[in-house]
Amino acid sequence: MKPSPQRTYTCNDYRQEMRLLGLKRRLEDPGLTDDERRRLEAEIQALEREMGMG
Repeated sequence: MKPSPQRTYTCNDYRQEMRLLGLKRRLEDPGLTDDERRRLEAEIQALEREMGMG
């Protein structure tokens, strides 16, 4: 059985992960307006799709 090739972890991968983490932390802010919350959620979903997570 041949192992699948591993993808190289790049600086862009790390940058996207940190950006995603920051967005999720901002989403926890209780002072967010509904519009801000919806914008953050949409940005998180788009970034997760770009990263192949959803």
